Amino acid sequence: MGTGKHRAPNPQRQKMGTMVAAGAVPLVLALVGTGTANAEPAQSNTVAQPEQKPQWPAADAPNAMPYEGLQIPDDTKSSLQWSRPAPDKKYLAPVGVLHAPGAVAPVPPIAPPPGRFRFGDVVVDAPEWINQEQAIQINDSSAIAEANLATFLDSIGMERSRSDRIAGQTIGTAAMGAAAGAGAAVPVAATSALVGGALGLVFGLPFMPVGMVAGPMLGASFGAAVITVPAAAIGAAAGAAVGAVNAFNAPSRVVGD
Repeated sequence: MGTGKHRAPNPQRQKMGTMVAAGAVPLVLALVGTGTANAEPAQSNTVAQPEQKPQWPAADAPNAMPYEGLQIPDDTKSSLQWSRPAPDKKYLAPVGVLHAPGAVAPVPPIAPPPGRFRFGDVVVDAPEWINQEQAIQINDSSAIAEANLATFLDSIGMERSRSDRIAGQTIGTAAMGAAAGAGAAVPVAATSALVGGALGLVFGLPFMPVGMVAGPMLGASFGAAVITVPAAAIGAAAGAAVGAVNAFNAPSRVVGD
């Protein structure tokens, strides 16, 4: 027979037990985390310290370094803090006597006009479909290439106005040549894109359904690039050569002309 000691659960007692168990969780985690599980027992007269609650989400990243550069307006597609204004073209020095490259101060890049792309002497509106970050990268790359060329020309003995003239015209005509070359290749590139798209579809069939979309797109892009990229490069090289020669042979102008 039963002893009669089995009783119905006491709701109040269960509630107290749950509270005690829940309250013990932070203490256990604190002991495990701080390595005090094996420490000496605390003395009875030890004053309890207030528990420091961890912050969540975490505070600032430990390696964060705030960037405090100049405030460039949002409509200016550039991040180059050391840029300079466009040079005054009213004066152009003679070519002078050239020599082997020597050490010179780096030429600062030229800032683009607000809302525009600047490829040397060629300035065009920035298309709205190109996002801000991509536009900044395009302008920065062009400006740095121009500044590096001007620095080299300074190093071989050219005066700054002539260096700026040759660098700006070289980059500008290179951009025009690249655009012309890519445009002339469009009909051939379209045919190549169709062939590439068809091949992409064939190779994408085993990877249904993603391959039905990704295969033709990648194939078409590769097929077009095979034709367009070399044509643009050839156009850029031809344009750069023409611009450099024209700027080198440009007659000098004195102040006030």
